[in-house]
This record gives sequence, structure tokens and C-alpha cells, in this order.
Amino acid sequence: MIAAGDAARLLRDAGLRPTRQRVALARLLFAEGDRHVTAERLHEEAVASKVPVSLATVYNTLHQFTEAGLLRAVAVEGVKTYFDTNTSNHFHFFCEQSGNLLDIHTNAIRIEGLPEAPEGKAISRVDVLVRLVDKED
Repeated sequence: MIAAGDAARLLRDAGLRPTRQRVALARLLFAEGDRHVTAERLHEEAVASKVPVSLATVYNTLHQFTEAGLLRAVAVEGVKTYFDTNTSNHFHFFCEQSGNLLDIHTNAIRIEGLPEAPEGKAISRVDVLVRLVDKED
């Protein structure tokens, strides 16, 4: 787990006030390197670590971290959002049976033939989600 001071500094550098709950959630999120987490999973981890926080606060904090550039939101199924601590430009595999999200490095996929952006707009990034299922024997 990262130290509370390091988590507070990370939040301040991102323009967020380091409240006790934000620091505790940041310590859980960034302790293990790059990872994908749902709000429900982070809430479970917080409860197991004796961090007194509601699921609503976890959702709000994850969205604040995303807006501040600390996380990247990855929408799956339209209703399920994973939060990725790796904010670099990369793509994802989604395992339909397990619900796990895995990184695909950008050099593993080549994208060609993107349309021109409408006037006054620019493409900021392209999201690719490759769905996986278990092979049938």
C-alpha cells in the first residue's frame, strides 16, 4: 500500500483536496500498480480494510479521480464501468465469463481508416474492447 503522504500528494498534484476518504481510497487503488476496478469491488476492499465509506462515496470519488486524470473509465455493457489506473493510451480484452478486464498494448492493434472528425472537432482517442469467451473443447 502506498503511504498516506504519497496518496495525499498525488491528490493535491491532481487538484483534489486530500480528504481522509479520498486518501484511503487512493491508497487502495494505487497500491498494486496498474489495475481495473469497479466501484463495487473497491467498496468491498474498503470495507475489508476497515475504511468507513459508502458505495455512493466510492462512486463519487472514482468519478472525481477520473475527471482529475488519475483514472480512466472503461464502459462495458453500457451499465458497468471499470476504472483503470493505467491512463495511458491502450486497449482492453473483456472476459465475458469472469468479468475481468485485461490490457492490450497499443502496438498489438493497428487501426486504419478512421473517419474525418466533424468540423471543429478532433479525435481524442479510440477505445477498443475485444470480448473474450472460453473456447469450447
